[in-house]
Amino acid sequence: MKNISLNIDKALGTVTKEQVYAQAAKAHECNATLQNGNGAGNDFLGWLHLPSSITDAELTDIENTANVLRSKCEVVVAIGIGGSYLGTKAVVEALNNSFDWLHTNRKNPVLVYAGHNIGEDYLYELCEILKGKQFGLINISKSGTTTEPALAFRMLKKQLEDAVGKEEAKHRIVAITDAKRGALRTLADQEGYKTFIIPDNVGGRFSVLTPVGLLPIAVAGISIRDLVAGAISMEKATDVSVPFAENMAEIYAATRNELYKSGKKVEILANFHPKLHYIAEWWKQLYGESEGKDQKGIFPAAVDFTTDLHSMGQWIQEGERTIYETVISVEKTQHSLQVPSDEANLDGLNFLAGKHVDEVNKMAELGTQLAHVDGGVPNMRIVIPALNEESIGGLLYFFEIACGISGYILGVNPFNQPGVEAYKKNMFALLNKPGYEEESKAIQARL
Repeated sequence: MKNISLNIDKALGTVTKEQVYAQAAKAHECNATLQNGNGAGNDFLGWLHLPSSITDAELTDIENTANVLRSKCEVVVAIGIGGSYLGTKAVVEALNNSFDWLHTNRKNPVLVYAGHNIGEDYLYELCEILKGKQFGLINISKSGTTTEPALAFRMLKKQLEDAVGKEEAKHRIVAITDAKRGALRTLADQEGYKTFIIPDNVGGRFSVLTPVGLLPIAVAGISIRDLVAGAISMEKATDVSVPFAENMAEIYAATRNELYKSGKKVEILANFHPKLHYIAEWWKQLYGESEGKDQKGIFPAAVDFTTDLHSMGQWIQEGERTIYETVISVEKTQHSLQVPSDEANLDGLNFLAGKHVDEVNKMAELGTQLAHVDGGVPNMRIVIPALNEESIGGLLYFFEIACGISGYILGVNPFNQPGVEAYKKNMFALLNKPGYEEESKAIQARL
């Protein structure tokens, strides 16, 4: 299996190779801290050796459950927010046909999402489109009380039970939740839903390779075994036994922290393949929620090229020089398409006739990189062999372990999220949730 690779050469105008490699001992120490489990947040390291610890029986159970849903449902709704949604969406969008929803001769159900927003129109339109369709639900929530997924599940559960009856509905609902505690665990046990456990020691943004991500990904018809195999390969390639010069996770973590110290406060994750859009959305949560604390942290942003060259390109080229780019490059496309010749040549593109579209894209990528470097934007380049399960699995794990190392270099706890609760408290107070009476009085006085 060919692994992904990292090139930092075009980041070395702002920082030197000597500066990066001067952090080798620190990066290696932080990786060792992760592996030894003696750093901040060490009670949330269940993701670290997760790929290599997943058993064949666990994968088979997930596949069998997915097949039940696939046999019964035209549509499966994955209900979750944050890490309970973004990982699945990232993998499915990267590996599915770009126009999946338009295919009528289907082997797999259409996978749609709920519980990731509080949009009334969105929920109404979802409920409407599900009328008359055979559908199922995967409800992903450790507590079962998070507002967005709990609201969506309440509505969709009622609609499903009204459509097919309670007995059949319980065979179309899967709960992915806490092993013993929480409202969803209580309901699942009462109703007899098939359940999978969200491990206590895996935070949401690191949960894509748990049943949280693997079950809906399997429902979509994607090989979870190949996905996990790619992650295992990267787990080995980034282990603390691998020296710094060969350890791309340590090099990436060290380089981005050196760039941060030099005044580069924003990392832009760029891609040249529209299928990678949600990989970037997942990555933004992973790094933003992990490093954005204690008044520190690189701001994670993302662009889809070449599309966003025509919207954000000017700012990237000539705006404030507080940014750097990390480009995800795909070595080989899944399909082949050549530019045709045109007798009239009114668009002037005959010079491209006979070339593969990806060749044009690769030159756009190289030209953009050179222009941005010339414009004072350091560039790192991550190359993945192809848009397939192994490559995406490897990419996910690479970002996860590099995030842990980078957070420790930065000096924060990468595995907590204390700031996430602030808006919830305000929302509950404004909605007059029982138990928030004092908060309600206090916040009303501010309005």
